[in-house]
Amino acid sequence: MMKKSTIATIIFLMIFFSACHIDQNQGSKIQERHAATIFPEPPRPEGQKDVLELRGDPIDTVRIAFIGLGMRGEAAVHRYTFLENVDIKILCDPVQEHLDKCQEILREKGLPEPDIYTGEEDWQTICERDDIDLIYVCTHWDLHTPIAVYAMEHGKHVAVEVPAALTIDECWQLVNTAEKTRKHCMQLENCNYDFFEIATLGMAQAGLFGEIVHCEGAYIHDLRWLNFDEDGYWKMWRLKHLEIEDGNTYPTHGFGPIAHIMNLHRGDKMNYLVSMSSDQFGMTKYAKEKFGEDSEYAKTDYAKGDMNTTLIKTAKGKSIMLQHDVTSPRPYSRIHLVSGTEGFARKYPKKGIALEPNAHHFLTEAKMDSLLHLYSPDFVKEIKEKAKEVGGHGGMDFIMDYRLIYCLRNGLPLDQDVYDAAEWSSIIELSRKSVENQSMAIKVPDFTRGAWKKLEKVRYYE
Repeated sequence: MMKKSTIATIIFLMIFFSACHIDQNQGSKIQERHAATIFPEPPRPEGQKDVLELRGDPIDTVRIAFIGLGMRGEAAVHRYTFLENVDIKILCDPVQEHLDKCQEILREKGLPEPDIYTGEEDWQTICERDDIDLIYVCTHWDLHTPIAVYAMEHGKHVAVEVPAALTIDECWQLVNTAEKTRKHCMQLENCNYDFFEIATLGMAQAGLFGEIVHCEGAYIHDLRWLNFDEDGYWKMWRLKHLEIEDGNTYPTHGFGPIAHIMNLHRGDKMNYLVSMSSDQFGMTKYAKEKFGEDSEYAKTDYAKGDMNTTLIKTAKGKSIMLQHDVTSPRPYSRIHLVSGTEGFARKYPKKGIALEPNAHHFLTEAKMDSLLHLYSPDFVKEIKEKAKEVGGHGGMDFIMDYRLIYCLRNGLPLDQDVYDAAEWSSIIELSRKSVENQSMAIKVPDFTRGAWKKLEKVRYYE
């Protein structure tokens, strides 16, 4: 007869090996599921090399074609009438009213009449012309990558509104085309030029925050009224995205400034992210109240959860929190929080900077303003008042355009490159995949294919 201790040992071993078998099976399932959501990093095509800090031939007068003249495009045309050494050659939009407004803007400034295109496919003809240096894209999101790729393939530099791409495949299209053609592809992330954001970049690079450990950004903006307005977005294209996509569908406004503060793809990179969305409540509630219980909008099954929160871990162990919410009644916020070993800064809901040795308390407003001025780049100090006068989200849009033209005219690397465009836009599909898979960690592709190690920090060349 076996001893009780022996029997107990046998039972323990049976349970242990059974558990191991279960764990192995479960592990296999997890691996299979994980493998399905890993996006491959294709090898760089033969003959191509990275375009980090790409320099082009200087362009004395930048000849521009504006494609898409809705809210963003019309505002851009207005701002460019205040810039020197630019020639607005072409205006393109299928809506005659948009064209009329932009033509009137140019007439009031006494500028030459541009060529006009009205067809929805005319952007191809425009990109094929040989008298254009820069294609400025302000269309709906779905056309951003197709136009940018086609433009670069036909020898044009590209400035494309956010987001530059909607899928990982489109991100790779942008990167590979820019590397192949050696043409600039800048995502027009205006928030990088906000006075507070760009000053905190200067402070971070000067070491005032010590080692940056954690950053937060967001796009929290109640857009329900605008999404349901037929005069707001052409054919209501933005609402349609909310009907079919979850995750962070518009990440770059909150992410761009902190990405530069954290030197992403310039000494560090994103490794993986996890993302979670609340269910959808706000769109349906608003639609019922505005259009009635039986309306088409009230009966639509919106895929976009009200609040999405995405967490990102970098190669150097830093963390990032990113949020997106366009359907809740709450104040606007991009958060813009920077936390380091020596200090802290935050823009929303109230501006504040705290530094050692007394970082438990915010600096006085006078001291904060002094630091923000001191660490702003010289080019911001030089054109700040003009930027405020011209406008565009308080002036940051004008600074963005000024910098783009300045760098093109002087053959300098742009402040934002194609890898910024790809990395920041990739969060759209990566976050959606994570949400779809119960907030599973998703690897972020390295769009530089290892070249991120060549640089130490972001530079805005002057």
